[in-house]
Amino acid sequence: MKERPILFSGPMVRALLAGIKTQTRRVVKPQPTRFTGGSGEQMPDGSPASGTPIDDSAGPPGRVIACPYGVPGDRLRVRETFFAYGRWEARHSETLQRAEWRFVDMTIESGRTYRYAASGNDLALSTRHDAEPGWHKRSALFMPRLASRILLDVVDVRIERLNDCSERDAVAEGIGVGAERVGHKAAADATEAPAVAAYRGIWESINGVGSWAANPWVWVVEFRQRAP
Repeated sequence: MKERPILFSGPMVRALLAGIKTQTRRVVKPQPTRFTGGSGEQMPDGSPASGTPIDDSAGPPGRVIACPYGVPGDRLRVRETFFAYGRWEARHSETLQRAEWRFVDMTIESGRTYRYAASGNDLALSTRHDAEPGWHKRSALFMPRLASRILLDVVDVRIERLNDCSERDAVAEGIGVGAERVGHKAAADATEAPAVAAYRGIWESINGVGSWAANPWVWVVEFRQRAP
């Protein structure tokens, strides 16, 4: 069993905490040029679009594209925007040959606990130039292991086109009946089912206009949340 970090936005963290999100879709990088094994939809070169994804566009031919989110049995550690107690200090960087600001995390040693933006914490925040320690908003990219409050057990991983997302899948993404609960409204498109339309709106808010129509290959990761 391997544990890997995975980033989620505030609305999706709230969906996880509400117990209504059991899937996530992430773009396959690089996009596969062909597949080996399996059968199904045909790629432009006539090869079957299922089985093991292969990237022949760069590097050695026949390079397998591995899922960065693991395999069934692995664990995902959720990273989210959070608040830490500490201070900033300027330290000399040998690499940059100049001083750079670095955050000194004092949350645990000061007897405090991490806070989370997705939980709606309203804190008086300090700045880099404040002399005394205080609360600082921190990017999910810098979340330490101790601060992670959500662990997910991977139960299934597959690859498919983004637009293959069904209404049931969109609900499992934390949308559908829970769309208002996670702070999103369904996109106004009568040709789509409500949950899929809402999910498309969220996808494009993250990945940009036209990213849904591009219909990339995505990893579909299904998971079960571990009890705290």
